[in-house]
Amino acid sequence: MKTNDTFGSKMTAWISAIALVAVLAGASAVRAQDAAAPAAPAADAAAAPAADASAAPAADASAAPAAAALPGAGAVVENPYGIEHLWKEGDMVGRSVLVILVIMSAGTWYISLMRIIDQTILMKQANTAQKNFWAAGSLKDGINKLEPNSAFRAIVADGLKAAEHHDGKLTDQIDMNEWVSMSLQRASDNINFKLQSGVAFLASVGSVAPFVGLFGTVWGILKALIAIGVAGQVSIDKVAGPLGEALIMTAVGLAVAVPAVLCYNLIVRRNKVALERVRNFSADVHAVLLAGGAKRA
Repeated sequence: MKTNDTFGSKMTAWISAIALVAVLAGASAVRAQDAAAPAAPAADAAAAPAADASAAPAADASAAPAAAALPGAGAVVENPYGIEHLWKEGDMVGRSVLVILVIMSAGTWYISLMRIIDQTILMKQANTAQKNFWAAGSLKDGINKLEPNSAFRAIVADGLKAAEHHDGKLTDQIDMNEWVSMSLQRASDNINFKLQSGVAFLASVGSVAPFVGLFGTVWGILKALIAIGVAGQVSIDKVAGPLGEALIMTAVGLAVAVPAVLCYNLIVRRNKVALERVRNFSADVHAVLLAGGAKRA
């Protein structure tokens, strides 16, 4: 019995020892796994920035050539609805309207500039006549003090010619006063005709240019409607071009008409002032011719 008890006790002790070792080994393994589990995300976190850092330059390097290869990068984009596009893509009607408006504008500025120059010269000649002519002892002496191309010199010359050559087969029947008056009036009318040259053109441009531009506008709208009908639907790319052409025509028409009206009013006003001085001078010469025949020499 003792042998069996002793053997049983030993077996029990060995089994307990083996079980204890197994439990301790299992606990050690669990602790090792728990300690290793948090280290993995840390390793992933450390690896991720490294991967991003290495990938970022590569991405930038590949993106730079792509951006440089884009067509038109950094280039000036042409306006598809400007005057240049209108001239290149427009039809014969649109181009004709634009050419007419350009001619009107060029004529307006040319005539306005020439008339203002003529008025300035005439006013200068009037000042010279007022200062020098009436200080002379006679009309012939006074005429020599005026510029050779002076309009006031021409008035005096016509008056002297009418007074000196009044006697004749036909002019004997005309009163001296009336004959001299008609001669001086013709000289004044010649000056007025020169100052009025082109003024009617300015009035016509100021009146007609807006309607020429409006015609271009209507034509552009008609083209837009035709484009919509052909496409079967309303889209901005179909109507933007014709509508832009229509608006440009309206703007050009107004840009031509407004300066023409302003220049017309300015020139008419300055003509009245200049012609008033011409008429006053002519009336004074008429009085001298009739009142002092001896003063002519």
